[in-house]
Amino acid sequence: MSELQIYNTMTRRKEKFQPLSPGKVGIYVCGVTVYDDVHLGHARSAIAFDVIVRYLRYKGFEVNHVTNFTDVDDKIIERAKELGVEPLQLSRMYIEKFFEDMDCLRVKRATAYPKASETIPEIISMVQKLIDKGYAYVVDGDVYFDITKAKDYGKLSGQSLDQMLAGARVEVDDKKRHPADFALWKAAKPGEISWPSPWGPGRPGWHIECSAMCLKYLGPSLDIHGGGSELVFPHHENEIQQSEAANGVQFVRYWMHNGLLMVNEEKMSKSLRNFFRVRDVCRDYDPSVIRFFLLNTHYRQPLNYDIDALNEAKRSLERLQNTYRELIEYRNRATGSEDAKALCEKAIAEFEQSMDNDFNTRDALATMFNLAREANRLISERRLSKLGAENIISTMERFDSIFDILTVSMKPQNELLPKVIDLVLQVRESARKRKDFETADAIRKGLEDLGIEIQDSADGPKWKIKR
Repeated sequence: MSELQIYNTMTRRKEKFQPLSPGKVGIYVCGVTVYDDVHLGHARSAIAFDVIVRYLRYKGFEVNHVTNFTDVDDKIIERAKELGVEPLQLSRMYIEKFFEDMDCLRVKRATAYPKASETIPEIISMVQKLIDKGYAYVVDGDVYFDITKAKDYGKLSGQSLDQMLAGARVEVDDKKRHPADFALWKAAKPGEISWPSPWGPGRPGWHIECSAMCLKYLGPSLDIHGGGSELVFPHHENEIQQSEAANGVQFVRYWMHNGLLMVNEEKMSKSLRNFFRVRDVCRDYDPSVIRFFLLNTHYRQPLNYDIDALNEAKRSLERLQNTYRELIEYRNRATGSEDAKALCEKAIAEFEQSMDNDFNTRDALATMFNLAREANRLISERRLSKLGAENIISTMERFDSIFDILTVSMKPQNELLPKVIDLVLQVRESARKRKDFETADAIRKGLEDLGIEIQDSADGPKWKIKR
């Protein structure tokens, strides 16, 4: 197996992956602010890091994967007021919906999902440490990080402070000593949710919650910190400053950022009202299609979402899924002598080489499709043995332990569909043997009208979903 190389946003190059503790990986991925449904932009990040974590485990690493929920925030407070509910009640509802959507997309659960509201003692402790060390100051119950005390500010984004401030998400506040100073603790406004602190009732700022959660669940130094590319500044720049100031050690070894999902060349976001909810898209497309569409572009590259591209992904994936099902059906009637061992070994080597190259899912998927193409050729030439079919099936399933795209998620009422179709085809075969071709043709036409294509062969009828 080749060595894993990861593109590090901090150094702007690929580096050999060497975890802090041999055989173990601590990874923190910034999660969602739970005030609305999850959209496909969130899904891209979730699926990208789902595959990254799966591959790390495939390589034998013990992975501690932490993803947070921001469950107290200005947007949550505003939305809760609109709906007439308590902020934490609103966030709990959307956390439940988040898990429903992630389950639909086959995203495996992280090791831990800490919430900001459940990390208040750790947040207060870190803020106090920053005050004690001279990196933060208090004004009227608010606490700010003093950016003039920062070391190498901008080293992650590679920009100067002035460049980063232009158009970035920086709060304007007359209490700040410097425009780039950021809130660690916000004094409560009348009627707002708050917690007691040494500086008065309030709630955490945006950035400090992640630093406190990282420290609590993964320690002062992490192997990998991930998130969307839009978080590089100010969020991740500020996390670096407050964590390294508080803990006195390098915060993160490898910074990883996924590219944005775009709509008409604009970022998909709730603020632009150009987003597509995961649950809405899952009504029209199988989760395997959504995963394949998102994984067929390298995670660091931006990806434009449109229906035509999603439909093309659906057609391509159906070819792969049909081959997989054909292999399962074929192995019990195989008569050839080709065991496909060399073919599978070559495919595994190519797959791992692609994934070791900064998790290049696009190239790894191409290897999977090439293997399916060779399988189809061997089947059509009647050269594949039962062992050969089993070897290819095993190899495809090996790859699919990472991608999770080979099987269709049938709705409960359709779980018996394959068995029903096979039974209908048996009835059709009986009609053909009786030379009742009118009935046999009527069954074929009825199935085709339902989107099931029948192919008669010397080995009996085969079916597949129409492309």
